[in-house]
Amino acid sequence: MTHSVRRYSLPVVLALLVAAAPLGAQQEQVDRIQNAALVLEEIMSAPDQAIPASVLEKAEAIAVFPSTIKGGFVLSAHRGKGIISVRDPQSNTWSLPAFLTVTGGSIGAQIGAQAIDIVLVVMNRRGVENLLQNQFKVGAGGEATAGPVGRAAEASTDIAMRAQILSYSRARGLFAGVSLNGTAVRQDRDANEDFYGQPYRTRSIVLDKNASMPKNGEAVDAWWKMLTKYAARP
Repeated sequence: MTHSVRRYSLPVVLALLVAAAPLGAQQEQVDRIQNAALVLEEIMSAPDQAIPASVLEKAEAIAVFPSTIKGGFVLSAHRGKGIISVRDPQSNTWSLPAFLTVTGGSIGAQIGAQAIDIVLVVMNRRGVENLLQNQFKVGAGGEATAGPVGRAAEASTDIAMRAQILSYSRARGLFAGVSLNGTAVRQDRDANEDFYGQPYRTRSIVLDKNASMPKNGEAVDAWWKMLTKYAARP
């Protein structure tokens, strides 16, 4: 029995590789959306240690950075990739997700490295505008503060919600409000292009609504489901 061997010319091989590359890149962004939805679901499944409902129902935008890596000794840094969706105040629906990166540093005596999840809850339009800049650096100007946690915090969130952004982190199963001073949030136009086919700016996706749902939109549907479930307005 003879077997035929199919041979491809170098141009054909290169064309196949080029065609496959966008699919792999898009899958990376699909995974990012799915992980963000999972993080939100896991955090909110424990009401006594979750973001208060009174906070989420007032949120103008929500950003999730799953498995941000933080490590170092004395001077620690964190770096990660995430997504953000903005609420439409008229329809109370959520925008398609845009992709972000987060980098920054903090002083602390932390040894080793660990994966942490970061959640940013944007409470007003000014906070949305700040976060949609090409690079937004969280400082000491009061634009961001550690968010309240749990049912016990429901009645004491007024002071916290004066901030533009409430910030949270989860590490080793522990969820708490966290200060992110010194952290820089940037739009990820490469990821936007991988997922939507165009290097959209964050604003173009979440406010101008120029992007369209890609063919493999199941991950977006799962993300929207979590936002609708936990951040619905009465």
